[in-house]
Amino acid sequence: MGIIVQKYGGSSVANAERIKNVAKRVIKTKKQGNAVVVVVSALGDTTDTLLKMAYEITPAPPERELDMLLATGEQVSVALLSMAIYSLGYQTISLTGQQVGIVTDAVHTKAKILDIRSERILKAIKEDKIVIVAGFQGVTVDNNITTLGRGGSDTTAVALAAKLKADICEIYTDVDGVYTADPRIVPNAFKIFKLSFDEMLEMAATGAKVLQARSVEFGRNHNVNIHVRSSFSEEPGTLIKEADETMEKAIISGITHDIDEAKITILGVPDRPGIAAKVFRVLADANVNVDMIIQNVSEKGCTDISFTVVKNDLAKAKDVVDKVAVELKARGTACDEGIAKISLIGAGMRTHPGVAADMFSVLAENNVNIEMISTSSIKISCVINEKDMNLAVKALHDKFCSGK
Repeated sequence: MGIIVQKYGGSSVANAERIKNVAKRVIKTKKQGNAVVVVVSALGDTTDTLLKMAYEITPAPPERELDMLLATGEQVSVALLSMAIYSLGYQTISLTGQQVGIVTDAVHTKAKILDIRSERILKAIKEDKIVIVAGFQGVTVDNNITTLGRGGSDTTAVALAAKLKADICEIYTDVDGVYTADPRIVPNAFKIFKLSFDEMLEMAATGAKVLQARSVEFGRNHNVNIHVRSSFSEEPGTLIKEADETMEKAIISGITHDIDEAKITILGVPDRPGIAAKVFRVLADANVNVDMIIQNVSEKGCTDISFTVVKNDLAKAKDVVDKVAVELKARGTACDEGIAKISLIGAGMRTHPGVAADMFSVLAENNVNIEMISTSSIKISCVINEKDMNLAVKALHDKFCSGK
């Protein structure tokens, strides 16, 4: 008997009818002779509703209490889905992250999984039960509830699949796979049927909302095949796996965009060894992840350092940076929330020169100014003005993907 881990997002369980449909899909998988472990997100927009309530109470809710609040959403989902499956004649058990034994570090609101104590799940499987696990949450070694950040249920599912040595991890959502661009911006974007872990990791990290980047990293590190599918159809989706010779080596697999980042600039920083280390050490100590970084050419012994952070971390990052700027006797700081990051991703870049030149030419032809650039062997990212984002994504898709 194989083990299949399935994850259902909030839109998949948004109401009673959809929960009943998920129950039928889970049972269908069970009838095929599989042990089934299901990870569920909070119903619909529950997490956003809870966050809104928290910020109506206080503009700066303590992160520990935010985790206590947000973790309740998934507890509702698992209980309701368990009831739906039980009503159809199958044995089931719902478990919170704490009951499963998902142990995390102590970084509230974006904790990382350290270990999963799978004994309780394995016991339930031996008892022929369908196991329903609350996604997005865990517990520290001293029993504080934590959450894994936006999209954290994806990471819960892939981590469980790795621990249980599952045959596959199926991620069910409201889209039927990963597309060459966001279809809401590029109507002629099309589904990609196979992607390597590296390509999907870059896409997730640069704005594709289909999977949390950490879930893809888990899949790559433990070789867990991930199948992204729609909850509302039986059509195959996108299979994410280790690259092999049967996979098409497209020069560009997709174009992603991200408007959830902001740019911070420290102006007039003394240009001497150790300054950058000082700036980014204090940000790391505050658990602020930095994405793109650029340092200007020194002029009269001073330089500007710019970097991007997710907007949710902007207030914390700005507070830290303002303090370190005073310590360094910098001229000041500036923030820009009106930016967008656009990226080209494709394994074929490794062997095809000229992609960056073509990308920059397309942007120039459309009068789109580039503020920052970052590259890897299979990715090129540019920060541009947010107002130019849709135009840039469409133009790049026409250049790199429309001929596929």
